Amino acid sequence: MASVAPFFLLALLSFFMIGAEGSSSLEQNQKQQLRFDKNSGEFRILQVADMHYANGKSTTCLDVLSQQFPSCSDLNTSSFIHRMILAEKPHLIVFTGDNIFGFDAIDAAKSMDVAFAPAMSSNIPWAAVLGNHDQESTLSRKNVMKYIVRMKHTLSELNPNDHHDIDGFGNYNLEVHGVEESHLGNKSLLNLYFLDSGDYSTVPSIPGYGWIKSSQQTWFRHTSKRLQKAYMSKPEAQKAASPGLAYFHIPLPEYASFDSTNFTGVKQEGISSASVNSGFFTTMLEAGDVKAAFVGHDHLNDFCGELSGINLCYAGGFGYHAYGKAGWSRRARMVVASLEQTGNGAWGTVNSIKTWKRLDDAHLTGIDPQVLWSKGSDGSSRRKKQNV
Repeated sequence: MASVAPFFLLALLSFFMIGAEGSSSLEQNQKQQLRFDKNSGEFRILQVADMHYANGKSTTCLDVLSQQFPSCSDLNTSSFIHRMILAEKPHLIVFTGDNIFGFDAIDAAKSMDVAFAPAMSSNIPWAAVLGNHDQESTLSRKNVMKYIVRMKHTLSELNPNDHHDIDGFGNYNLEVHGVEESHLGNKSLLNLYFLDSGDYSTVPSIPGYGWIKSSQQTWFRHTSKRLQKAYMSKPEAQKAASPGLAYFHIPLPEYASFDSTNFTGVKQEGISSASVNSGFFTTMLEAGDVKAAFVGHDHLNDFCGELSGINLCYAGGFGYHAYGKAGWSRRARMVVASLEQTGNGAWGTVNSIKTWKRLDDAHLTGIDPQVLWSKGSDGSSRRKKQNV
């Protein structure tokens, strides 16, 4: 665990004092179009899972070493985000739920102002979905998401406009277009799907956590089909669908399909999925474009495993007010999609999708690099060791 830089604490305090006013005044801002970088041909995504933010400096840390405890608080979580932004320079930050820990957050809006402050102050677009704890403070689940969509630089949406009967809050998609003014500048080369995996079952006969409902899967199917049709239509018609990535909070039951012989990373606790299988993994398989899904929820798991051509990945616990394991560093997951370069030097379609994690230690140590997908592969991911 790295120490919290004094200059960052001052910046965070300033943001906290103006955060709520600044957030609500930005409702009229236009949403930014995501694009691949014209210089590197990359699109870089930072996943932050389970911040469990509460009340800032007064909130103590859980499961840290005894010598770390006296000076550890929510601000260590904020500092970690800030360090990751500086080190990895992401084009998008994705928060995959349990962003605040409702039971301990005195004021949900104020907690979100500070939790998302490093993303907002960085001027980097960001997106969020809800976990099972976000609504347990002073705002309902719907109002938590409504608050998020009004915040500075967020691309989050409450729900799709054309599916009014969809379950949950925070179901939406984002398109990552080709390099601006290139021949693929008006094509979505990478599709990002965000879904509300719920909190807890509302069916008395079904115990445990929530799940992705049939209405959400209908929206996903329609959206995937529309995006694939646009990608493979003129102008610049492509022969196969552009790759997609899915982000939500609660792992699917299929995450339990792996053991230490067929994943990269660690599994240190059980898979806390819903007690029923709603079939979303099969829905993704049938759609054919999703190459990887990313979740949080189980803080001590950080593995990626490939099942039938789809990588199922955890990020590992990020927040210091979330349960963890003393001596096991908090961590974040990076995903980088890279374009191929054509013979004339122009950027083409997505060539590969890679991932790795960074630990919140003195060096932001990079671990477990993988290639999740590469163009021309037969559906199975090609895992190659990369330099981080």
